[in-house]
Amino acid sequence: MNHRKMFYSKKFFIFNLMLVGVIVGFVLAFVLFGNSVHIKAGEAIQAQETRNVPYATGEGIETIQALQNSFRSVAQKVLPVVVELRVVELVKQQVPQSDGWPWDFLFPDREGDQQGDEQGNNEREFRSQGLGSGVIVRRDGNKYFVLTNDHVVGEADEIEAVLDDGREYTATLVGKDPRKDIALVVFETRERDISIASLGDSDSIQVGDWVLAVGSPFGFVSSVTAGIVSAKGRSGPEGNISDFIQTDAAINRGNSGGALVDMYGNVVGMNTWIAAPTGGSVGLGFAIPINNAKGAIDDFVTKGKVEYGWLGVTVGDVNKDLAEQIGLDTDKGAFIHNIYFDSPADKGGMRPGDFVTSINGKAVKSRDEVVRTVGDLRAGEMAEFEVIRFGERIQLDVKIGERLDSDSILSSQNKLWPGMTIVPLVDEAREQLEIDDSQKGVLVANVEKGTMAFVHGMRPYDIITVINDREIKSLEDFYKIISDPDLDKFEIIYLRDGEKGYAGIMR
Repeated sequence: MNHRKMFYSKKFFIFNLMLVGVIVGFVLAFVLFGNSVHIKAGEAIQAQETRNVPYATGEGIETIQALQNSFRSVAQKVLPVVVELRVVELVKQQVPQSDGWPWDFLFPDREGDQQGDEQGNNEREFRSQGLGSGVIVRRDGNKYFVLTNDHVVGEADEIEAVLDDGREYTATLVGKDPRKDIALVVFETRERDISIASLGDSDSIQVGDWVLAVGSPFGFVSSVTAGIVSAKGRSGPEGNISDFIQTDAAINRGNSGGALVDMYGNVVGMNTWIAAPTGGSVGLGFAIPINNAKGAIDDFVTKGKVEYGWLGVTVGDVNKDLAEQIGLDTDKGAFIHNIYFDSPADKGGMRPGDFVTSINGKAVKSRDEVVRTVGDLRAGEMAEFEVIRFGERIQLDVKIGERLDSDSILSSQNKLWPGMTIVPLVDEAREQLEIDDSQKGVLVANVEKGTMAFVHGMRPYDIITVINDREIKSLEDFYKIISDPDLDKFEIIYLRDGEKGYAGIMR
């Protein structure tokens, strides 16, 4: 092929086209990269401005804007009612007294250097500082009351409330309650432009509802995070009787005592604790339902403390084995292990072995729910309890009493009957205690100190086999005898480490 024909051939044309494309691409890349921002290692840059281009149009963008406006309006309503609480506790500690060198030379005017005890120790006072949040829930004249957590105020000697707009006020403790982990503090001012929170109905919220968490996490005042209600009725730390609202709205240290609010701006909970193996929020935050605190606010203001209703029983949940042995067709409720003599429960006809299923017509599902429900009842109030007693449903009317303080309750242990927690002798217990399968009886899981059972020698892991010459094969056998109102003396035969023992107990 001659050169002229080669230039007009099809293959040569395609080759030239590809070559031109490569050259054009190289030039464009050079131009684009030449006009880009050059960044050195470790250098901070700012994002470029872009035009607001909606990713949705029509009804879609209107829905997004409506949701955004809802969050904005809720935040604007709630931020003024949530305060930062700065607390200081003065802690005294003993520190060794120095021999004077080199401290006397460096700090000759050190306060307290000459005041040591006989062991040569000095007492020093330290300011332990803490941080939390609170919600302004009430105004009475010049007084503004702030609801927060008991663990936020602790044993504080100084409390300062800081509003969203930066105003600061000295606050004092009104009252606190560790059982619900709530406290109330108050500050005074003649200013009238301070907002009061709107308290909602925490019973009405549902799993999946949008909520906002407001507080001062890590000291970042007036922080707002969003999420949903993940669950309701969660149990909390040991000793706390609240049924918590779970949320995935970010909650961190410093959020305690702050508000959990619904999309109407109503406070439905008080942020209290997090499940955080890393120390920060992992989407497992918990808030005390506001309905659990409403009555307490009134008690704090009028009496300085929370008053609880008292039934006079010890209760527990049941498992499958226990339910079978006392003839239950449900495990939803609370089992009465013990009753205090002369208590509201005793006077109202309750007996050890009863299983509580409802209070005032409302079903109760667990021990914790019974404790909360009874605690919220007022002293002197009549309450209707439904119990299952050996397969029969019974209605009992009980006049609620006022719960005593913990020390008074402990001092009344001698009135607790029978003073023991009894459980079925199941295979696992037989194996651990090396008990033959043919041995009948019930197992003592716990004996309360100070009770007649404890005084007369009953101990955990004893196996009760006979009471008043009657063989005990199940929990029903045990409670039918121990709850018999016509009996006041009980001769108990038990096994301990394979050896027989005897306890004579008077009721």
